[in-house]
Amino acid sequence: MDRAVTISQVAALAGVSTGTASKALNGRGALRPETRLRVQQAAEQLGFVANAAARSLQTGRTYTVGMITTDSIGRFSIPLLIGAEDALGAGQMSVFLCDARDDPIREQYYLRTLLSRKVDGIIVTGRRTQARQPIGRDLPIPVVYAFISSADERDCSVVPDEADGARRAIRHLLAVGRRRIAHVTGPEHHHSAQMRAAGAVDTLAAEGLQLATPVLYGEWSEAWGRQAAGILLSNGADVDAVFCGSDQVARGLAEGLRGAGREVPRDVALVGFDNWDVMVDGCRPALTSVDMDLEGIGRTAAEMLLAAINGDPVHGHQARPCRLVPRASTAV
Repeated sequence: MDRAVTISQVAALAGVSTGTASKALNGRGALRPETRLRVQQAAEQLGFVANAAARSLQTGRTYTVGMITTDSIGRFSIPLLIGAEDALGAGQMSVFLCDARDDPIREQYYLRTLLSRKVDGIIVTGRRTQARQPIGRDLPIPVVYAFISSADERDCSVVPDEADGARRAIRHLLAVGRRRIAHVTGPEHHHSAQMRAAGAVDTLAAEGLQLATPVLYGEWSEAWGRQAAGILLSNGADVDAVFCGSDQVARGLAEGLRGAGREVPRDVALVGFDNWDVMVDGCRPALTSVDMDLEGIGRTAAEMLLAAINGDPVHGHQARPCRLVPRASTAV
């Protein structure tokens, strides 16, 4: 009968010490990414399987993490989960995903359940970036907030820099020669709508410009985008570009403009926000959009959770930059 592959054999193949190999596979220590990757590849090549029970007894950890989300449809939580698993998988850690469905009672039930399972830490996420009350006080394990943020500045929150995304959108429109820019977005009370609108206004102001019309607030929907197109045209607004607060709004607006005989991007260039593949690919023409890098947010949140588990917590808001993905809707 073949003997199980040992950690020493993995270390020898990777050219590192047994201790370094152990840290790389357990997600501990400040190792160089290439070292961690080399050890993981050696483990895969040899078919090394860690003994979870032995690891737990040795370290006092369960190598499991909980993720509690309020995003029932998975629009934001799934990419975040994928990114988190990328980081946690390096330490051979598993994730329990719990859907609280915007129900505080259900959320507290899942919190108690995860604590009873002795998870090593928890990631809290949702479908809105605005701050929420902490999921609990004086918890025995670290908690990191991803996409959503905690109202307690002592907590660690990894969030997209939405103002940065708006700056990138406006600068792109200016770079392709547009100067008469409108902004159509979601509900005025919504945190993301406020942040994206403020970023657009401030970026234009820095260039000595202002929006061609007051910000049009409405809903996060294609129907509102179509309606907004009608408002812009009926007002006789001299607009050569529109930055939309979401891809859904932008897709509806493109349809409304097309129905009125306006061509995108010849007459009006168009930028969305979210880089949601269903929307940007379904838009005619394909939609330039701001990507918040949700997987990157999930990955960073997991890395910070691992650091906290290992005794090196990070506090406060950690804002990650967005990126702009150009497509035909702003082509020169």
